[in-house]
Amino acid sequence: MAEGKRRVRDSYDNESISSLKGADRVRLRPSVIFGSDDLNGCKHAFFEILSNSIDEAREGFGDTIIIRLLPNSVIEIEDFGRGIPLDWNRAEERYNWELVYCELYAGGKYRTNEGESYGFSLGLNGLGACATQYASEFFEVEVNRDGYTYQLEFERGENIGGLKKEESKKRKTGTRQRWRPDLDVFTEIDIPLEFFQETLKKQAIVNRGVTFRLCDERGAEKSCEDIVYPDGIKGHVAEIAEQDLLSEISYFTAEGRGKDRDDKPSYKVKFELAYCYCRDRQAIEYYHNSSFLEYGGSPDRAVRSAFVSVFDKELKERGKYKANESKVSFQDIENSLVLILSSFSTFTSYENQTKKAINNRFIQKFISDTLREKLTVWFIENKLESERVLEQILVNKRSREQAEKQRVNIRKKLSGNVDNMFNRVKNFVDCRSKDNNRRELYIVEGNSALGSVKMARDAEFQAVIPLRGKILNCLKADLNQIFRNDIIVDLLKILGCGVEIKSKHNTKLDSFDIEQLRWSKIIICTDADVDGFQIRTLILAMLYRLTPSLITAGKVYIAESPLFELSYIEKGKDRTYFAYSEQEKQEFMKLIGEHKKVHIQRSKGLGENEPEMMWETTMNPASRRLIQLLPEDEVVTKETFDLLLGDDLQGRKDYIAEFGSDYLEMLEAI
Repeated sequence: MAEGKRRVRDSYDNESISSLKGADRVRLRPSVIFGSDDLNGCKHAFFEILSNSIDEAREGFGDTIIIRLLPNSVIEIEDFGRGIPLDWNRAEERYNWELVYCELYAGGKYRTNEGESYGFSLGLNGLGACATQYASEFFEVEVNRDGYTYQLEFERGENIGGLKKEESKKRKTGTRQRWRPDLDVFTEIDIPLEFFQETLKKQAIVNRGVTFRLCDERGAEKSCEDIVYPDGIKGHVAEIAEQDLLSEISYFTAEGRGKDRDDKPSYKVKFELAYCYCRDRQAIEYYHNSSFLEYGGSPDRAVRSAFVSVFDKELKERGKYKANESKVSFQDIENSLVLILSSFSTFTSYENQTKKAINNRFIQKFISDTLREKLTVWFIENKLESERVLEQILVNKRSREQAEKQRVNIRKKLSGNVDNMFNRVKNFVDCRSKDNNRRELYIVEGNSALGSVKMARDAEFQAVIPLRGKILNCLKADLNQIFRNDIIVDLLKILGCGVEIKSKHNTKLDSFDIEQLRWSKIIICTDADVDGFQIRTLILAMLYRLTPSLITAGKVYIAESPLFELSYIEKGKDRTYFAYSEQEKQEFMKLIGEHKKVHIQRSKGLGENEPEMMWETTMNPASRRLIQLLPEDEVVTKETFDLLLGDDLQGRKDYIAEFGSDYLEMLEAI
């Protein structure tokens, strides 16, 4: 291992530094641009192209965008804007199509009357268009503008044939882009119809009056639907609230200019907000430059701050709080709030290219200050409505607090019982995870095995309990003996599921309920010797008599530990093979041949094993061997336990006489 590391360091010199070029900048690192290389990344690539068409429509160039879903995961987007400029750029001394589709962080928006780029843009012709083109198996472009039709064709990031330009008599301008996401870039490219419907609906909501025509031409039954919201976000609030209104829908817009820091340039901000209060409905959605903000960021912080501040002030001034009552929280308000906020800015600080949150300080302050003012005016102008709303918010608040008190009390009671029980069980070592679907309990023999297993385990999900001495034979002991035995009672307490036997002697354990079992696996881990086999059998007998459903449900396992360590040298490195039986040892010796020198050592007891060896052979889920107990025949299981541990002494003698030689051979191997 050390030699290998030295070779790597020696080769790390001035010639070791390289950079990704051309299409490889995206094709080999798609997650940097699209957030991931799975289906979510593929979805985001689609949105990058859609964004450019939306920007054109929002500026007033074209009011319809057509999205066609074609066979073999091909996507086409057509808009009727001004068309992307693709011809020669004198300032850059390059073709614009190269800047737009082949240059990351190049391109830019078209000029507006103010002499600036797009005022409020969602896409940037350059990053998204270029990245999506690079990540596509093929990418085709057709642009109509200036009396010409321009065509481009790319394959896996490489242009084929340059720019084709022909005179055209078409009066309509616009851009049509067709592509197939590349399976060499994304792990999955079959985007479901529901994603397109949901995405286009969100864009229709915040781009009032723009029609998104979605045509699914992938199957035998082709379909087209128009998605449009003539009233924008106000119409969407009405759609959510339906007839559950406590107040009429409020709507306003605001514009401002500011900066995030004194030494930073100023930028423009505008936003529109629609909201209402309901009894049993709630929904809050944030958009920025028409991109849905899944995590919100600045707008979310602004809304929370403004609503809590104004509502708290109104509740105090109207004497709604009880004596010493705590302040209202945003959770109480949002439980009855339907709110859609759509903001725009000429400068945006996104968390990353996936645009799921923004962090502009000025946007947060501007929205918060404006909303405080508008909410204060609303409370003044709507006395009756605001009374109903405040009463509902207080109902939300007090019911939440009451529920939290009950939850905390119940949790404390249950957690206290569990913790106290665990603390009373001597030498029990719990794991960190509280997920019963992950937790594993190792039952080991004695404190020496406890030490090895404790050091070897994954403390996140593996717990250990040692047995102190020999366990009772529960098939022969009476119930009074069983329920007075601390070893058995402690183990059953740790299991947590109670027992399936009703007895007046049982005063410490509940009735059986497998839903209360605190472990996904109960693993019996004993030495591979005579004593270990006996302890394993006694534990199984206990579980069989007191909690047989755990065996039936497949919750009980036996951890196999290796009998032999076979050490040898291969290619200059020390190797170890663990054999779990005499047969495995012999098979390995035949496989490795006589040309290698092999040192054979009988594996030690669990208490003497190194933690690394214990982890690899007995506890690592990837390499351990577990035997799951799944009895196929309950009668056979009962007869087996009765034969081994019950009162049938003559039957046991007969069995030993017939099969004892088999076990003697195994013991000789041990």
